[in-house]
Amino acid sequence: MVPVNGSGEKWRLVLLGAFLICGLILEFGQCQQDEQEGRTTPPDRKPKSSKGKPVRGAGKATTKPKPRAKATPAPPSAVNQGPVHLTQVVNKGKFRRVADSLSIRSGDTLELRCKGNPVEWGVPVYLEEDDEGRLRTVQHDRYGTLTLSNSTGADTGEYTCFPMYCEDRDCRKVYDKAVKVFVFFPDPQELFVPSSSYYEVIQLRTNWPTVLPCQVTSPDAKVSLHREFPPGEVAVDGAEITFNVKQGFTIHRPKLHHAGELYCVASLGNLRQSSVKYMLIYVNYPVAPPTPVIQASSNSVAIGQNLQVTCTVIGEQDVVIDFTWEYPGQQIGRPLYTQDSVHPDGGGLGRQQSQTVLLVDEVREVDGGTYTCTAQNLQGSRTTSTTIKVLAAAAKDKVKDKPKPKKP
Repeated sequence: MVPVNGSGEKWRLVLLGAFLICGLILEFGQCQQDEQEGRTTPPDRKPKSSKGKPVRGAGKATTKPKPRAKATPAPPSAVNQGPVHLTQVVNKGKFRRVADSLSIRSGDTLELRCKGNPVEWGVPVYLEEDDEGRLRTVQHDRYGTLTLSNSTGADTGEYTCFPMYCEDRDCRKVYDKAVKVFVFFPDPQELFVPSSSYYEVIQLRTNWPTVLPCQVTSPDAKVSLHREFPPGEVAVDGAEITFNVKQGFTIHRPKLHHAGELYCVASLGNLRQSSVKYMLIYVNYPVAPPTPVIQASSNSVAIGQNLQVTCTVIGEQDVVIDFTWEYPGQQIGRPLYTQDSVHPDGGGLGRQQSQTVLLVDEVREVDGGTYTCTAQNLQGSRTTSTTIKVLAAAAKDKVKDKPKPKKP
């Protein structure tokens, strides 16, 4: 029996509420299922799929797509490292970008860091021969370090970091990307970098800059150039002669009057010291190798006659020319006789003629052949040649035994 009136209305409300609750429960469950099935994959992760299994809802099995080929990265040693940077380690974890020069107190430790892997270090020649264990270089993953302990004034010089380009095991320095710093180690007792010799011979070449390496340990030292005899200070005008605290004095266009015995004097505070002596020897250095010209007195010579072969060079004045000969008579030990001479050339100012004459007396058959002259100067040598033909001697009387024609 179904209730009516107020009771029936109450039951209808109860049934309606029950239906609403069931609908909400079913919808919530379907939403959860839809959320699980339709969950999207994050952009940085690929969706998972089962190998060989059909994709849900596709109606047929699909194979896994072929993956894209990945680019093989170049080995770290072959990658362009980019610009390298040089810094000084001043304290634990504290660094300072270096300028073109540094000044470290003698006795302190120098520590440099160079970005790059691998890198190689260049140090002053004195340290290249160091066997005391004061110098240490270490290569890390991203940088290399150089540490110099118990420094002295002799360590003053240029320190260079070279980035390396490597292919397999073959590595080479990249010179155009190298970074360098000049480090001074001021020593209160030594104003000049110590030298193992008291005299140093330096050749002055014509039109070739010459450096007198008066290297000081402190950038604050005042340096002057002096001549031993006649005694006096040499003028440094900034054009013909200049001074660089990292190099010393440079004579840009050496002349004969620059030759002699020179030395440097450095002063700092109350300390004044002299450098080693530099013996400057002037050499008129030629611009190019000589060009010899060869000429014979005759290209055809009869046996018994004399022969002269002349080799001449026209060149710069005061340039020494060395001549050497190659001639057929050498094969049998025929001695070499020459006449050498040097005199000014009238064709131009500052020119000279150097000449050698090869003398062959009483030519024999073995003297026929090629005569070669080589002229050499400080720039190199050049060669020129000529060929001599030796003629057989004529019979003294070709018609002596010839019968006379009979008279008719």
